[in-house]
Amino acid sequence: MATRNHSMLRPAAAIVLIVLAVCAVVAFRNAGRWLIREDALSHADAILVLSGSMPYRAEEAAKVYTAGYAPEIWLTHPVSPADELQSMGIHFEPDEEYDVAVLTRSGVPANAIRVLPQEIVDTEQELEEAQQEMKREGKSTIIVVTSLEHTRRVATLWRTLFGSSPRLIVHGAPEDPFDADHWWRNTRDALYVLREYMGLLNAWAGLPIRPKAN
Repeated sequence: MATRNHSMLRPAAAIVLIVLAVCAVVAFRNAGRWLIREDALSHADAILVLSGSMPYRAEEAAKVYTAGYAPEIWLTHPVSPADELQSMGIHFEPDEEYDVAVLTRSGVPANAIRVLPQEIVDTEQELEEAQQEMKREGKSTIIVVTSLEHTRRVATLWRTLFGSSPRLIVHGAPEDPFDADHWWRNTRDALYVLREYMGLLNAWAGLPIRPKAN
């Protein structure tokens, strides 16, 4: 009897392993697609362009602005080696200046563009500065434009930091090159996916890893 039961368990164990393997393959293939999480656009008080991925995020923000969803666009001020390079006699153009140039070239008037003053080192600090600015000005809704693969982490960070108030509308830049269905085929997309999941784990854990002090 014991031998018969043992022999019956083998096919069951094999089936379980096959199911687990199939689930693992499906999860792996969909890991990039799952990172994309966007909200329907609606009217907001401002559009925040997260730093990086030039010119795609700024270009998409200009389209959202031109469509009439918000009256102004905010940019952040990433930490840069400007002072060190200036001491060497080397001119450095900060990232936000390029974003300003992209926005104005895309038809956004200069008086509708604002660079937030505090230096930031990561997405968490960008969102915190935007929320503080909204609080100071009594604003209730913001559209955050970022890369498609970054949208879920942005939404998760916002919810972890601020809950549902003020209101966030997260919007991805579709022209930003990210192959969600074949992310493992190149190092750029693979590194992006790894970074996003590491960031999500940190957010889900309550942000035990904090931004480095400026």
